[in-house]
Amino acid sequence: MSNISTLWVFGYGSLCWHPGFEYGDQAKGHITGFARKFWQGNTEHRGTKDKPGRVATLVQEQNAITHGMAFQLKGEKALQYLEQRECKLGGYISLVTMFHPRDCDRESFPVLLYIATESNEHWMGPAQDHDIAEQVVNCSGRAGHNVEYVLRLAEWIRKEIPETQDAHLFQIESHIRLKITERKLCLQALMGEKKANILEAESESNATTSGASGDSFAFSKCVCRNKLRCLKL
Repeated sequence: MSNISTLWVFGYGSLCWHPGFEYGDQAKGHITGFARKFWQGNTEHRGTKDKPGRVATLVQEQNAITHGMAFQLKGEKALQYLEQRECKLGGYISLVTMFHPRDCDRESFPVLLYIATESNEHWMGPAQDHDIAEQVVNCSGRAGHNVEYVLRLAEWIRKEIPETQDAHLFQIESHIRLKITERKLCLQALMGEKKANILEAESESNATTSGASGDSFAFSKCVCRNKLRCLKL
Protein backbone atom coordinates (compact mmCIF):
# COMPACT_ATOMS: atom_id res chain seq x y z
CA MET A 1 0.00 0.00 0.00
CA SER A 2 3.01 2.29 0.22
CA ASN A 3 3.35 2.36 -3.55
CA ILE A 4 0.52 4.69 -4.55
CA SER A 5 0.98 3.99 -8.27
CA THR A 6 -0.19 0.39 -7.74
CA LEU A 7 -2.94 1.07 -5.19
CA TRP A 8 -6.49 0.54 -6.38
CA VAL A 9 -9.79 1.17 -4.58
CA PHE A 10 -13.06 -0.66 -5.18
CA GLY A 11 -16.18 1.49 -5.51
CA TYR A 12 -19.54 -0.14 -4.85
CA GLY A 13 -21.64 2.91 -3.89
CA SER A 14 -21.42 6.54 -4.92
CA LEU A 15 -17.79 6.06 -5.95
CA CYS A 16 -19.11 4.24 -9.04
CA TRP A 17 -20.74 7.35 -10.48
CA HIS A 18 -19.01 10.09 -8.50
CA PRO A 19 -15.45 9.15 -7.45
CA GLY A 20 -14.51 12.74 -6.60
CA PHE A 21 -10.76 12.18 -6.82
CA GLU A 22 -8.08 12.02 -9.49
CA TYR A 23 -7.41 8.49 -10.73
CA GLY A 24 -5.39 6.77 -13.43
CA ASP A 25 -6.79 3.56 -14.88
CA GLN A 26 -10.21 2.15 -14.07
CA ALA A 27 -11.94 -1.19 -14.54
CA LYS A 28 -15.43 -2.62 -14.12
CA GLY A 29 -15.67 -5.91 -12.33
CA HIS A 30 -16.54 -7.64 -9.08
CA ILE A 31 -15.30 -8.94 -5.75
CA THR A 32 -16.42 -12.11 -4.01
CA GLY A 33 -17.26 -12.91 -0.40
CA PHE A 34 -19.01 -9.58 0.18
CA ALA A 35 -22.62 -8.48 -0.36
CA ARG A 36 -23.76 -4.88 -0.88
CA LYS A 37 -26.25 -3.89 1.83
CA PHE A 38 -27.94 -0.60 2.73
CA TRP A 39 -27.26 -1.15 6.41
CA GLN A 40 -25.16 1.94 7.10
CA GLY A 41 -26.57 5.24 8.32
CA ASN A 42 -25.34 8.56 7.02
CA THR A 43 -25.61 11.92 8.78
CA GLU A 44 -23.31 13.93 6.50
CA HIS A 45 -23.87 13.46 2.79
CA ARG A 46 -27.32 11.85 2.51
CA GLY A 47 -28.91 12.57 5.86
CA THR A 48 -28.66 14.56 9.08
CA LYS A 49 -28.17 13.72 12.74
CA ASP A 50 -31.92 14.00 13.28
CA LYS A 51 -32.83 12.07 10.13
CA PRO A 52 -29.95 9.82 9.04
CA GLY A 53 -30.09 8.41 5.53
CA ARG A 54 -29.18 4.91 4.35
CA VAL A 55 -26.09 4.19 2.24
CA ALA A 56 -24.32 1.06 1.06
CA THR A 57 -21.70 -0.95 2.85
CA LEU A 58 -20.26 -4.42 2.30
CA VAL A 59 -21.10 -7.35 4.52
CA GLN A 60 -19.08 -10.55 4.46
CA GLU A 61 -21.20 -13.31 2.96
CA GLN A 62 -20.02 -16.62 1.59
CA ASN A 63 -20.42 -17.02 -2.19
CA ALA A 64 -21.70 -13.44 -2.56
CA ILE A 65 -20.63 -11.33 -5.56
CA THR A 66 -20.65 -7.54 -5.65
CA HIS A 67 -20.12 -5.62 -8.89
CA GLY A 68 -18.66 -2.15 -9.07
CA MET A 69 -15.71 -0.13 -10.33
CA ALA A 70 -12.03 -0.24 -9.42
CA PHE A 71 -9.98 2.95 -9.64
CA GLN A 72 -6.20 3.26 -9.69
CA LEU A 73 -5.32 5.99 -7.21
CA LYS A 74 -3.17 8.78 -8.60
CA GLY A 75 -1.13 10.69 -6.05
CA GLU A 76 -1.32 11.10 -2.29
CA LYS A 77 -4.29 13.49 -2.49
CA ALA A 78 -6.56 10.73 -3.80
CA LEU A 79 -5.88 8.52 -0.80
CA GLN A 80 -6.20 11.44 1.61
CA TYR A 81 -9.54 12.33 0.02
CA LEU A 82 -10.83 8.79 0.48
CA GLU A 83 -9.64 8.62 4.07
CA GLN A 84 -11.56 11.82 4.80
CA ARG A 85 -14.69 10.83 2.86
CA GLU A 86 -14.93 7.20 3.96
CA CYS A 87 -13.19 6.95 7.33
CA LYS A 88 -13.39 10.32 9.09
CA LEU A 89 -16.88 11.25 7.87
CA GLY A 90 -18.36 7.81 7.23
CA GLY A 91 -16.64 5.82 9.95
CA TYR A 92 -15.67 3.05 7.54
CA ILE A 93 -12.68 0.77 8.03
CA SER A 94 -10.35 -0.35 5.25
CA LEU A 95 -9.20 -3.80 4.16
CA VAL A 96 -7.90 -5.48 1.01
CA THR A 97 -9.44 -8.14 -1.21
CA MET A 98 -9.10 -9.40 -4.78
CA PHE A 99 -10.84 -7.68 -7.68
CA HIS A 100 -11.86 -9.60 -10.81
CA PRO A 101 -12.11 -7.38 -13.93
CA ARG A 102 -15.08 -7.74 -16.26
CA ASP A 103 -12.57 -7.75 -19.10
CA CYS A 104 -11.45 -11.39 -19.15
CA ASP A 105 -8.12 -10.38 -20.70
CA ARG A 106 -7.12 -8.62 -17.47
CA GLU A 107 -5.82 -10.52 -14.47
CA SER A 108 -7.29 -10.19 -10.99
CA PHE A 109 -5.54 -7.79 -8.63
CA PRO A 110 -5.87 -6.56 -5.02
CA VAL A 111 -8.04 -3.55 -4.20
CA LEU A 112 -8.66 -1.42 -1.15
CA LEU A 113 -12.15 -1.64 0.37
CA TYR A 114 -13.92 0.76 2.70
CA ILE A 115 -16.68 -0.92 4.70
CA ALA A 116 -18.77 -0.23 7.78
CA THR A 117 -19.07 -2.68 10.67
CA GLU A 118 -21.48 -3.11 13.57
CA SER A 119 -19.10 -1.09 15.76
CA ASN A 120 -19.67 1.99 13.57
CA GLU A 121 -21.67 4.66 15.41
CA HIS A 122 -23.92 5.10 12.35
CA TRP A 123 -24.56 1.38 11.86
CA MET A 124 -28.26 0.62 11.32
CA GLY A 125 -28.19 -3.03 10.36
CA PRO A 126 -30.75 -5.05 8.40
CA ALA A 127 -34.34 -3.97 7.76
CA GLN A 128 -37.11 -4.79 5.32
CA ASP A 129 -36.50 -3.37 1.85
CA HIS A 130 -39.70 -1.28 1.97
CA ASP A 131 -38.66 0.18 5.35
CA ILE A 132 -35.25 1.13 3.99
CA ALA A 133 -36.97 2.74 1.00
CA GLU A 134 -39.23 4.73 3.33
CA GLN A 135 -36.22 6.07 5.18
CA VAL A 136 -34.46 6.94 1.94
CA VAL A 137 -37.45 8.87 0.58
CA ASN A 138 -37.57 11.01 3.73
CA CYS A 139 -33.86 11.88 4.07
CA SER A 140 -31.40 14.27 2.48
CA GLY A 141 -28.01 15.75 3.33
CA ARG A 142 -25.54 18.33 2.12
CA ALA A 143 -24.55 16.17 -0.88
CA GLY A 144 -28.16 15.75 -1.99
CA HIS A 145 -31.23 13.63 -1.42
CA ASN A 146 -30.91 10.02 -0.30
CA VAL A 147 -33.13 9.04 -3.24
CA GLU A 148 -30.49 10.30 -5.66
CA TYR A 149 -27.85 8.09 -4.05
CA VAL A 150 -29.86 4.88 -4.46
CA LEU A 151 -31.34 5.55 -7.88
CA ARG A 152 -28.09 6.71 -9.47
CA LEU A 153 -26.32 3.63 -8.15
CA ALA A 154 -29.04 1.33 -9.51
CA GLU A 155 -29.00 3.13 -12.87
CA TRP A 156 -25.21 2.92 -13.07
CA ILE A 157 -25.20 -0.83 -12.31
CA ARG A 158 -27.97 -1.54 -14.79
CA LYS A 159 -26.26 0.46 -17.56
CA GLU A 160 -22.60 -0.44 -17.01
CA ILE A 161 -22.87 -4.04 -15.76
CA PRO A 162 -26.29 -5.23 -16.99
CA GLU A 163 -25.69 -8.86 -16.02
CA THR A 164 -25.64 -7.89 -12.33
CA GLN A 165 -28.24 -9.57 -10.12
CA ASP A 166 -28.51 -7.40 -7.01
CA ALA A 167 -31.95 -8.15 -5.58
CA HIS A 168 -31.41 -6.02 -2.45
CA LEU A 169 -30.51 -2.88 -4.44
CA PHE A 170 -33.15 -3.32 -7.13
CA GLN A 171 -35.94 -4.11 -4.65
CA ILE A 172 -35.18 -0.95 -2.68
CA GLU A 173 -35.10 1.02 -5.92
CA SER A 174 -38.50 -0.42 -6.89
CA HIS A 175 -40.04 0.53 -3.54
CA ILE A 176 -38.60 4.05 -3.79
CA ARG A 177 -40.02 4.63 -7.27
CA LEU A 178 -43.41 3.34 -6.15
CA LYS A 179 -43.48 5.70 -3.15
CA ILE A 180 -42.48 8.64 -5.35
CA THR A 181 -45.34 7.85 -7.75
CA GLU A 182 -47.94 7.27 -5.02
CA ARG A 183 -47.06 10.50 -3.21
CA LYS A 184 -46.73 12.53 -6.42
CA LEU A 185 -43.24 13.66 -5.46
CA CYS A 186 -41.01 15.54 -7.88
CA LEU A 187 -38.37 13.08 -9.09
CA GLN A 188 -36.33 15.85 -10.73
CA ALA A 189 -36.03 17.66 -7.41
CA LEU A 190 -35.08 14.49 -5.55
CA MET A 191 -32.38 13.73 -8.13
CA GLY A 192 -30.97 17.26 -7.93
CA GLU A 193 -31.93 17.99 -11.53
CA LYS A 194 -34.51 20.65 -10.68
CA LYS A 195 -31.93 22.74 -8.84
CA ALA A 196 -29.49 22.41 -11.72
CA ASN A 197 -32.17 23.48 -14.22
CA ILE A 198 -33.11 26.50 -12.11
CA LEU A 199 -29.48 27.60 -11.76
CA GLU A 200 -28.98 27.21 -15.50
CA ALA A 201 -32.12 29.24 -16.19
CA GLU A 202 -30.95 31.92 -13.77
CA SER A 203 -27.58 32.09 -15.48
CA GLU A 204 -29.18 32.41 -18.91
CA SER A 205 -31.60 35.04 -17.62
CA ASN A 206 -28.79 37.09 -16.08
CA ALA A 207 -26.86 36.92 -19.33
CA THR A 208 -29.93 38.02 -21.32
CA THR A 209 -30.78 40.94 -19.05
CA SER A 210 -27.21 42.08 -18.47
CA GLY A 211 -26.87 45.82 -19.01
CA ALA A 212 -30.64 46.40 -19.03
CA SER A 213 -32.75 47.91 -16.26
CA GLY A 214 -33.36 45.34 -13.53
CA ASP A 215 -36.39 43.11 -13.92
CA SER A 216 -37.26 41.70 -10.49
CA PHE A 217 -39.43 39.05 -12.14
CA ALA A 218 -36.81 37.86 -14.64
CA PHE A 219 -35.82 34.84 -12.57
CA SER A 220 -39.39 33.84 -11.68
CA LYS A 221 -40.21 33.63 -15.38
CA CYS A 222 -37.66 30.87 -15.71
CA VAL A 223 -39.11 28.72 -12.93
CA CYS A 224 -41.84 26.20 -13.65
CA ARG A 225 -45.18 26.55 -11.88
CA ASN A 226 -44.65 23.51 -9.62
CA LYS A 227 -41.37 24.76 -8.16
CA LEU A 228 -42.79 25.31 -4.66
CA ARG A 229 -44.29 21.85 -4.58
CA CYS A 230 -40.91 20.30 -5.37
CA LEU A 231 -38.89 22.46 -2.98
CA LYS A 232 -41.27 21.53 -0.17
CA LEU A 233 -39.30 18.29 0.09
